[in-house]
Amino acid sequence: MLAAERRDHLLGLLAREGKIVAKDVAVELGISEDSVRRDLRDLASEGLCQRVYGGALPVSPAVVGYAARQAVAPDGKQKVASVAAGLVRPGGALILDGGTTALAVARALPQDLNCTVITHSPTIVAALLDHQEAELFLLGGRIFKHSAVACGAAAVEAAQNVSADLCLLGVTGVHPETGLTTADAEEAAMKRALSERAADTYILASSEKIGTASRFRVLPWGKVTGLITDADPRDAVVERLTTLGVDVIAAG
Repeated sequence: MLAAERRDHLLGLLAREGKIVAKDVAVELGISEDSVRRDLRDLASEGLCQRVYGGALPVSPAVVGYAARQAVAPDGKQKVASVAAGLVRPGGALILDGGTTALAVARALPQDLNCTVITHSPTIVAALLDHQEAELFLLGGRIFKHSAVACGAAAVEAAQNVSADLCLLGVTGVHPETGLTTADAEEAAMKRALSERAADTYILASSEKIGTASRFRVLPWGKVTGLITDADPRDAVVERLTTLGVDVIAAG
């Protein structure tokens, strides 16, 4: 089989099955695992898959820049945001992550809600300036422009000095085996720091992130309270998450 034919086969398998297992493909095609791994490296370099141990998974569409992400699945993000905003109780303290879905949550909060919002996102703070009853705390640090949030050692240290009832966290990849992932190591560390400071952590994930993976792990499933998604409850990945004991909250 020619290299171009193997490439098409791998991409078709990824689309149909949602994953590639290198050893299985090697047996199927009668080639070495090294050949499959080389093909996967080439596909990953073009942004067409995310390599993981033993094979590859679909790459998340949420790894593009902040401005471009605002046009990705806006309806799904709004559905997720509406459900997430309903978890914020009057008088409560919320840690709100950055990103476009978190921004939708900020805009979905009632204007007269008396609460405390702690965030490392300047865009979240700007969106809540007209919420007169909301107390706003902005955690500072180096600005990661891809997501318009503060990251790095200073931001993590600032996060360690706050606490909240609820953390609403965004990720770029949601998968039963690889867990919750994002594309930047420092951003992943910041998300972990935020989650550790809340009694409950819910993951915000519109349907295009379900079944995908990025390079850096944020949290394993055992560290989160639940997942809020607009993905079809009958989706194979969602069903798999449910069997693993993940509390999946439908936002359809």
